[in-house]
Amino acid sequence: MIRILIADDHPVVREGLRGMLGAEPDLTVVGEADSGPRAEALCVSLRPDVVLMDLRMPDGGGVESIARMTAAGLPSRVIVLTTYETDGDILRAVEAGAAGYLLKDMARAELAEAVRSAARGETVLAPSVAARLMDQLRDRPERPRLSERETAVLRLVAQGCTNAEIGRRLFIGESTVKTHLLRAFGKLGVDDRTAAVTSAMRLGLL
Repeated sequence: MIRILIADDHPVVREGLRGMLGAEPDLTVVGEADSGPRAEALCVSLRPDVVLMDLRMPDGGGVESIARMTAAGLPSRVIVLTTYETDGDILRAVEAGAAGYLLKDMARAELAEAVRSAARGETVLAPSVAARLMDQLRDRPERPRLSERETAVLRLVAQGCTNAEIGRRLFIGESTVKTHLLRAFGKLGVDDRTAAVTSAMRLGLL
């Protein structure tokens, strides 16, 4: 069975998705969330195979939750399921680590097959979304290249570690941690830790 978590702030939408997916013999809905942070918590406790995530919910949007789940190494595959298909939303979701981007007007059979594909490790995109994404990727500037150590330092920053804690975990001095951070700041065009992590997640570097 493919285990699914539904994250949407509208109860009617969650109920409809549960009914649609529950009719499939190999799919089961194991939980529901009405916000991004709630979805993150349930992913830790329930470990679903696939998460259907709305983009715009109270207490934090879907993109931010996807980025945090990706940074934490959670194994669930996240499919954005939304009514929005703006260029910025699509690119930010994919860069945050989404395994797919689908629109809520799709048929039940298409949604079920998309869930199966995501569970197999495939990327699933609505046709109109795929076209927009390809256009954006062709036109975007080259991403900055962070070193392996700079990436490791930023990943620990994303987990809330101080410079001293990062140094202990990576077996390097605190001054060396600061050096790696400053180099990462320069490459990302930012001047503080929070902006560095946000930028790196947005660019798909974490």
